[in-house]
Amino acid sequence: MKPNKELIKFLNCYNKDVVQVALKLRSLITNTIPQTNELIWDNYNALAIAYSKSEQLKDAFCHIALYSKYVNFGFNRGAELSPNKIKLEGKGKLIRHIKVFNYESFPKEEVVKLIHEAVGISEAGKSSLSEKKTIGKSIVMSKSEKKIRPKN
Repeated sequence: MKPNKELIKFLNCYNKDVVQVALKLRSLITNTIPQTNELIWDNYNALAIAYSKSEQLKDAFCHIALYSKYVNFGFNRGAELSPNKIKLEGKGKLIRHIKVFNYESFPKEEVVKLIHEAVGISEAGKSSLSEKKTIGKSIVMSKSEKKIRPKN
């Protein structure tokens, strides 16, 4: 899936290392689940991108969030994932994430397994999601005018 033109614009305010990590994580997700939609929020304190087989955040299985020095790779229902070798951070009811400073040390193979499990969790009881065979879209959901992060 080609990135939304506005996504490229939103990325311009981050340093090249953060952008490179984010784009590689994006490719990992979209190559693993090509029928996913990319839901983009240009938020107050971070650029957040959720991946969902619908156009709704409630169906998202994972996400990335860009900060000035790193990218979070998260699972929207990470607390429900099977125990694994990866130490996921987060103390909330559902969301768990990994801070990614460089893509080379990112546990790609293990994360791909978790992505497939996360998709299964998000699809549970929703046949319309599990049967979806179309190619996903990249959609800007909202843009915040006020930001405390780098501005583009």
